[in-house]
Amino acid sequence: MPFSKLDLIQPLLDALHKSGYKTPSPIQQKVIPLILNGQDVMAAAQTGTGKTAGFSLPILQRLSEGKRPSANSARCLILTPTRELAEQVHQSVQKYAANLHLNSIVVYGGVKINPQMLKLRRGTDVLVATPGRLLDLMEQNAVRFNDLEFLVLDEADRMLDMGFLPSIKRIIGKLPKKRQTLLFSATFSESIKAISQQFLTNPSLVETEQTNTTAATVKQWIHPVDKKQKPALLSYLIGHHRWDQLLVFVRTRRGANKLSVDLEKRGIKATAIHGGKSQGARNRALSEFKSGKVTVLVATDVAARGLDIEQMPLVINYDLPNVAEDYVHRIGRTGRAGEKGTAISLVSADEVDDLRAIQDLIRKPLERRFVEDYEPQHVLPETPLKSAGKKKPHKKKLAKAKLNQANKKPGAVKNKGKPRKNKPANKSGKKSEH
Repeated sequence: MPFSKLDLIQPLLDALHKSGYKTPSPIQQKVIPLILNGQDVMAAAQTGTGKTAGFSLPILQRLSEGKRPSANSARCLILTPTRELAEQVHQSVQKYAANLHLNSIVVYGGVKINPQMLKLRRGTDVLVATPGRLLDLMEQNAVRFNDLEFLVLDEADRMLDMGFLPSIKRIIGKLPKKRQTLLFSATFSESIKAISQQFLTNPSLVETEQTNTTAATVKQWIHPVDKKQKPALLSYLIGHHRWDQLLVFVRTRRGANKLSVDLEKRGIKATAIHGGKSQGARNRALSEFKSGKVTVLVATDVAARGLDIEQMPLVINYDLPNVAEDYVHRIGRTGRAGEKGTAISLVSADEVDDLRAIQDLIRKPLERRFVEDYEPQHVLPETPLKSAGKKKPHKKKLAKAKLNQANKKPGAVKNKGKPRKNKPANKSGKKSEH
């Protein structure tokens, strides 16, 4: 199906053609008609499947049909969890709107607020923002939402993980009730579904694939290794395979700095990106990586969502994430938009619980490949998948079932009341653990 079949206007089709877009992804095919039709939408899709274009294209088309924004106002607000994602979304919006008379502004923390306030004076059609900086601007009356038509919550699950729910509620409390609201996320948790009931009106639910799965285009395996051998193994793999561009994920800021310094000492050009660095430093690190000045970009999970690097061939999990869902987001940096990618994890024995949680989440055992001379002395235990058994019944239901069974026995005295709580459940006098 070509994009022209989705009733998009010619200026958008021309921008897509210039950007090399040929056919819409499954998520785009489903959400674009819904948004053009004015419906609220909850959409879940794997990272890298085109969610940004999915909501940007129809919004831009609808905005092109309306009035210009008034001073200090925004017609569309897109909330994102990180600065990197805000920049990525803003760049995409600018690319798609190249042939339209629409403007967009991006605001986030870590940089001076005054230039952002000056830009907002003219008003904007699309405002891309992180919650914290947007609240700062709202408190200084630098932005108003009387003209707001669209609200987009992008990577909503990540915003919840990062503790932005109170900020989001404060922001939405200041927005007009009459608006079109879109919630996009790589995964759908019960908490996401709960907040959708507060913020969305009769939303259409769109899920293109099973959530918390990894793209079929990404090859995945692990290298079991002792923790102290990880730097040497990573250095060996880079040299042996002659990798010239790879994204390496670690858990902590300190770990990112330490590993980048260690790789430099081993003759490998590396730089770190994490939340502890200024926005300028983060932008420079990303620019140097994209231009090929450095081979390795060492990142914390702040970069797991928001880094948009074309044809990213390889992701390395130097440390497994503490939260299994973050594994999906990390390796979603490769194998994007149907391209092939590779995700390799260096796993030590003390990470076995994290490995088990990841495999249970993605419902897939990860192949183990041992590297000669780096076989671990501390054995990584086997991690078979947890069987997807039936959910255990509630204690009250169990008690009721036992009572009914007892009453059916020949000669049993029927007891319509509740079983006595002080009666032991077995000969030892211990209560049942069910």
